Amino acid sequence: MTEARLLEAAAAGDERSYAELVEPHRRPLHAHCYRMLGSVQDAEDAVQETLLRAWRSLPSFQGRSSLRSWLYTIATNVCLRAIERRPRRVLPVDYGPPADPHKPLGEPLVESTWIEPYPDDRLGVDADLAGPEARYEQRESVELAFIAALQHLPARQRAVLILRDVLGFSGAEVAEALETSPASVYSALQRAHESVDHRLPERSQQATLRSLGDERLREIVDRYVAAWERNDVDAIAAMLTEGATLAMPPTAAWFSGREAVVAGLKAVPLSGGLRWRLTPTRASGQLAARAYLWDDARGVFVPRHLAVLTLRGALIDEIDAFIDPSVPLLGPAGGD
Repeated sequence: MTEARLLEAAAAGDERSYAELVEPHRRPLHAHCYRMLGSVQDAEDAVQETLLRAWRSLPSFQGRSSLRSWLYTIATNVCLRAIERRPRRVLPVDYGPPADPHKPLGEPLVESTWIEPYPDDRLGVDADLAGPEARYEQRESVELAFIAALQHLPARQRAVLILRDVLGFSGAEVAEALETSPASVYSALQRAHESVDHRLPERSQQATLRSLGDERLREIVDRYVAAWERNDVDAIAAMLTEGATLAMPPTAAWFSGREAVVAGLKAVPLSGGLRWRLTPTRASGQLAARAYLWDDARGVFVPRHLAVLTLRGALIDEIDAFIDPSVPLLGPAGGD
């Protein structure tokens, strides 16, 4: 069935036609809500609410805009309301000063404090998703640095930048979605650019990954995995930039500088007393590795953390290890 016939049937109450109509939009809507909210689960909730609201409003949909534009308008406003109800999410480096690696990590903070990484397999990258006005490519727009920069923006500036620069909507379309004027949209976009450009690195991870090539990237992540599995701190240290950082949400602690990162790793995770298995993967458009820790009681490796790696050239500049909150934390604070 064509979209027009599906739309007609769905507006008449056919749930199967509605499901078929919106299914192609589900994954890109999820990525959009993630950019707005910085959380995979919050994005899932926002998409469910969006599709429910759209279903209820479908009989009144006049077709003055495309179905895509209409769904993004609903999703954006669902996200704006969600942002009003909770504080913005951050990474530990934006939460407080670096920690002393020789002191306890401290108790984990509530999960809703932190930005979460985005699974690459949910991104559904498609060049057709963005219009000619798009400034950021789809993978670049879920990189941790970009998502963190977005969370510093006022909510409506965030929405304007995402709709215009990521999704490629025109100024008039953005103005209609947010019930404002095109002049207000361009003013908000200019302020958003100033804030985001100040916080982003000179080079995106996508540019860095392309410059290195697939073979070199496999070599980097394989070296990281092998070094971690054999508790080889020196090998990890050789892969780090001088100013490398290590963050471990949901704890607020993060370490700054190669020496501090090495000291933090030696304290417990790579002290030699733990057994690890790591699997290379991708998350937030970046190199990543899933880490599994041996559980003596169950006799199996259990998920411990997802480490998202940010490269500067061929060296690792940031390790963001997103710890599974269901696994007891390691280190002086939690014991082992």
